[in-house]
Formats: sequence, C-alpha cells, structure tokens
Amino acid sequence: MTAKKYDVYGVGNALVDTEIETTDEQLRDLGVEKGLMTLVDEARQETLIDALTGVRHRLTGGGSAANTIHALAQLGGRCYYSCRIADDDNGRFFAEDMRAAGVATNVHTDKGTDGRTGTCLVMITPDAERTMNTNLGISANLSPDQVVEAELAAAEYLYVEGYLVSTPNSLDTALYARALAGKHGVKTAFTFSDPAMVQYCKDGLDRVLGEGVDLLLCNEAEAKGFTGADSVEEAGDILAQRAGVLAITCGSRGSRVWDGAAWLDIAPHPVKAIDTNGAGDMFAGAFLYGITHGLGCEQAGNLASLGSATLVTHFGARLHPAGFAEVKQTVLG
Repeated sequence: MTAKKYDVYGVGNALVDTEIETTDEQLRDLGVEKGLMTLVDEARQETLIDALTGVRHRLTGGGSAANTIHALAQLGGRCYYSCRIADDDNGRFFAEDMRAAGVATNVHTDKGTDGRTGTCLVMITPDAERTMNTNLGISANLSPDQVVEAELAAAEYLYVEGYLVSTPNSLDTALYARALAGKHGVKTAFTFSDPAMVQYCKDGLDRVLGEGVDLLLCNEAEAKGFTGADSVEEAGDILAQRAGVLAITCGSRGSRVWDGAAWLDIAPHPVKAIDTNGAGDMFAGAFLYGITHGLGCEQAGNLASLGSATLVTHFGARLHPAGFAEVKQTVLG
C-alpha cells in the first residue's frame, strides 16, 4: 500500500491564547464558570483580561485540534490543518507557529481578511484547573470552503474537534469534512473536547459522531455526561459501540482504551501538575502519532499518557521540542 501524504488532516479553530494565573475567588467575583470553555464576545474577554491580576504568560498558538496537530507534528507526524484566520497580527502569529512546527495549512489560500482571528483567555487556578473564555472571532465562520479536499483525501486520518459543534457554520464544516473522509476512504477521529460541549451542544456532537468513528477520544466527565452513565466503565461500554478505538482519560488515574476487542488500562505518570490546559489535546496528538506509526493501542496509550503528564508540569498548552524528544525516548527507546 502506498504511504499517505499526511498521517492526520485536522479541522478546527485557530486561536491565540493568553494564559493568566488566577484564583478561585477571582473567578467567582468575575462570574466565570470554572473548568469549562465559555464563548464570550470581545468586550467581555477584554474586561476579564483587565480585571485579572495574576501572572501573565506569553502568547501561544491555541485551539484544541490545532494543539493536537502541533503535538503530532512535533513528535514527527505529517500533518495538515484547516482553519480560518484573519489577516491580522494574531493570524500571522498563528500561521507562523504552525509553519515552524512543520504543519501544512490552508492559511495561504484563505486569510479571511474580514473580522479578527480568534482568541482564548485561559485562566489557571492553583489546583492546575484550566478555565477558558473564548472569542472565536473569524473561526465562528469556518466553512466548508476552508476544507481542501485533495489534501484531506491524501491523509490516513481526519481529526475533528468537538468545539466545532458550538456554531452552525463550523458544525456544517465538521459534517462536510466527515462526508469527504468517507468518500475518500479516510479514517475519522473525533474528540468531544470539553464537558461544556456535552452539556450545551450534545446534539451536535451526536451528529458528528454519526454511526460511529474509527477513533473517539474524551475524558471521564465527557463520557459520563454524553451517555448519562454513572461510571466510566458503563460509559465506555456504551461509547465503544460507536468507535473502533476509544480512549477515555481519567486524570491522575490514567486512561482506559478500548482497542476494538478488549479494554486496556493505561497507567498514569504521577507528577505535580501546575497547568492542565491542553492535556487532552496532547494525549490525542501522541495517541494519533502512535497508531499512525505502527504502535499498538497500549503503547500509543503509554506515549500519550507520558506526553500529557509531561505537559501539565509546564505552563501553556504546547510542549517545547526537548520535551517531545524526551517523551519519545522514554517510551520508544
């Protein structure tokens, strides 16, 4: 079989993150719901940034699927990413960040000159929990026009983030990309992305999930929320009926992976977490790298577990190159 041009073709939001260390008290005083992603307008986001008094970290590229694709590329994967950015400073920053990681994108063909590139305010509390207030900007207008059929057809997997179900345009784009993947025999991977998507946009997630996907990734709260199950085991059994492979992350307890025939318990790597922002995205990127590079689900799960554990010991949703090299060396030798 001829090797595909890309391991994974991702479709998702393009965001630039501002990360601020804060407290539970500040979140309560500002009326911010902790632990979830909340869509806000530009004015609300700027009000929060002005009001928060904690340590500010450098701007970084963001977006759930973008983080996953970036991680996969840093591990050595071949990736393409479809998104929408404006022709502004944040858009140029995002595009250069992906280019530097070796990710091919559609941004040279669609700069989305009207509007503003999306931004995300990430608030980190002392328990390492991340809370996000996102202004999607032009990402809210992601459309099927941003999906490059020839490039998607050249990938082994399509990867779609659950955040796309939060707006009608981006939901249509996710469904369009899924249909193209089916047309060209490309496998589909999907993530629920956030408990808020399960809570407020479950119907959209259900539509993208459809009759099932080749790979589904979620965390324990999302799995139980989507299925209504009381335990992660029960939720897993329900979701496994709609996924060839299923990975459920369970925080400090590790993860559970259904490999299509049996459940695998993936051990955690105990660390002192300071920032959980991007942990699920990292898990997805490392897991996808593993299964597209000849690893079984257990070894791919071990790689993903160590990758996400390493990430949460740093601030920010992107791991530095030396960190990726250390993770690969530890798991793969």
